[in-house]
Amino acid sequence: MNGLESIASGPMWAAFVGFVLVMLALDLFVFGGNKAHKVSVKEAGIWSLVWVSLALLFNGGLWWYLKGTVGSEIADQKALEFFSGYLIEKALSVDNVFVFLLIFTAFQVPQQYQRRVLIYGVLGAIVMRAVMISAGAWVVSEFSWVLYLFGAFLLYTGMRMLVAVDQEPDVANNPVLRFARKHLKVADGDHGEKFFVTKGGVRYVTPLFLVLILIEVTDLVFAVDSIPAIFAITTDPFIVFTSNMFAILGLRALYFLLVDVADRFHLLKYGLAMVLTFIGTKMLIMPWYHVPIQASLTIVAVLIAGSCIASLFITQKSSDK
Repeated sequence: MNGLESIASGPMWAAFVGFVLVMLALDLFVFGGNKAHKVSVKEAGIWSLVWVSLALLFNGGLWWYLKGTVGSEIADQKALEFFSGYLIEKALSVDNVFVFLLIFTAFQVPQQYQRRVLIYGVLGAIVMRAVMISAGAWVVSEFSWVLYLFGAFLLYTGMRMLVAVDQEPDVANNPVLRFARKHLKVADGDHGEKFFVTKGGVRYVTPLFLVLILIEVTDLVFAVDSIPAIFAITTDPFIVFTSNMFAILGLRALYFLLVDVADRFHLLKYGLAMVLTFIGTKMLIMPWYHVPIQASLTIVAVLIAGSCIASLFITQKSSDK
């Protein structure tokens, strides 16, 4: 198996990277992403719909292009791989949303400043994911047995999540935060949306910058789970990268869409834990049985949808009492 084999040509990579850069530029400089304002549920819903629609349009375009160049069979396979990978990444990113909410709450960050933090958080996440995906694809291409390590890790992570699903991370005592406070000059107090301030000729970081550090570290931790998960679906670097990027680009809108209703989906973490457990098991049994992508997609969709529906049903039953 050669993990670096891909259906994408150089121009396809260049076009997609260009698309990502253009969308980020539009968000920052045209649609007011760099201006402090409170994001409404309507605005978040519209942007979420835009990002999901763009992902589906991309998948349709990829299928159409591949059908005309390499045939229907490969086109169908790659389109299904992208959709499955995107669904998994999108679902796992919901867990990011819960942790982001805890971080912003712990630091009492007003909602009008959260958008700017998440903008830069997305930029950092894109760079980190690109590096990690490149490294992962190279490792898989050189040492195919590492996929079984990925599987064991995901199985362990999923089981650990099931056991500790109700435990919330201790943001205040985070070792990264303690390290940053020890080695950086922090200007306490409210400094608006600034990450840096200067006092008496000395440059200080603001508490909002510490929040940004925690957001980046959080995404790094989640990437350690999500990237091996998508390698269970495909080892094509282009499919891994594009599905990851679409999930990340829609992460900020997803956060503001779910921020007021996150507590209603309290069972979703069980669903995500079971998804990781299933994917880990799928990777470990590959030598004896290959789970078809269609079956994987169905199982993942049922686990996620089932946990969401169960969450809403139980919440409704509780409110009726």
